[in-house]
Amino acid sequence: MVVIERTIRFRHHSKQEPSPMSFTVYLSGEIHTDWRDEIQRGAEAAGLDVEFTAPVTDHPASDAAGDHLGENDSQFWRDHQSAKVNAIRTRTLIEKSDMVVVRFGDKYKQWNAAFDAGYCAALGKPYVTLHDADIVHALKEVDAEAKAWCTTTDQVVETLRYVLRA
Repeated sequence: MVVIERTIRFRHHSKQEPSPMSFTVYLSGEIHTDWRDEIQRGAEAAGLDVEFTAPVTDHPASDAAGDHLGENDSQFWRDHQSAKVNAIRTRTLIEKSDMVVVRFGDKYKQWNAAFDAGYCAALGKPYVTLHDADIVHALKEVDAEAKAWCTTTDQVVETLRYVLRA
């Protein structure tokens, strides 16, 4: 059975400080921590008018995204089918977003996140990276195209606050 995760959607209008802009933000990358929830809570607390979208973060479901297309004799072709099906969602949501946050964690290599950052760069889509300092060298090309490098989710929220309210 294939499980498809729903898009994370959040819109909040603050009565204290109206936001002159609203944004759709795609949250790309690492799926093993709650960084997406932290950004959403921070945006809500700041009263920002933001809609968040994301890839399917259920790892087994993502790996099985193309299984309905037929059985494969090799892992390569299974991954190939699923990557293409996942790309329908990923590319569509990136293209529709106003900004992308690309998270690189320390435990796993997020090649998909690097690909998403490259796709954003090719589209001219603004993106910010979120990662620790110990992988700056490995991500130098990705960070060179990013509009900001953040090390905390609070910095991402502050970047959104500035962009939406400045």
